[in-house]
Amino acid sequence: MSQAVIRFKDVIKSFGSQTILDRVNLTINAGKTTVIAGPSGQGKSVTMKLILGLLRPDSGQILVGGQDISKMRTKTLNEIRARFGVLFQGSALLDSLTVFANVALPLEERTRLKEREIRTQVLAILEHLGLTGHEDKYPAQLSGGMRKRVGLARALMLQPEIMLFDEPTTGLDPENSLEIYKLFLETQKKFGYTSIIVSHDIPKIFNLADQVIWVNKGKFNTFASPDDIQQSELPEIQAFVQYTMGKIYLGSVNE
Repeated sequence: MSQAVIRFKDVIKSFGSQTILDRVNLTINAGKTTVIAGPSGQGKSVTMKLILGLLRPDSGQILVGGQDISKMRTKTLNEIRARFGVLFQGSALLDSLTVFANVALPLEERTRLKEREIRTQVLAILEHLGLTGHEDKYPAQLSGGMRKRVGLARALMLQPEIMLFDEPTTGLDPENSLEIYKLFLETQKKFGYTSIIVSHDIPKIFNLADQVIWVNKGKFNTFASPDDIQQSELPEIQAFVQYTMGKIYLGSVNE
């Protein structure tokens, strides 16, 4: 049985009079991929920020590796955050640095490795992600798909236990999106990290998912597979499936 690395227990989060998460519970198991989906503005990004401790819940517990981060002091929280890698929507690369320098940055800032060791590790991850020969280029010289690869390479440099992906295929065409998803699958198999993906890219993203968390109106609905989503009897989920996946999906499970 997989070990839970993240748990939400009766988490409530509000902004003013608006309740974003209403007493929600969540379990994310080690080495698995969880996709967080649902309509815009319903709390997907808030969930990610709570996991990272960038926001604190109004009540409830958020456990990372069994430790409650909801009331944790900054120094201890930063130690927990070191277990995470994050691939932001826009890759968040530094335009003034080369590909090599961008990817080397976490090792330079947070380890005591020698220059030769850093170079060896950076070149190895660049090769794994199909970036060999691009190390001296700047982000502006790269395609959107290549920038995503560089962002992923940088996020993996400290060998995180948990990877967070925030809308990772925004701005990419369908072909490049598919390539990025294949890359996520390959790197997860190689490095064994736990993966959490916030995405609107339905239904392609479901091919990666071990579970899907559907966020709507302050509540979480957890599904073990895309088929389970399609078979949901909740009207709002049926409407979401039809809008994002088409009537053919609803029809295929009801035949």
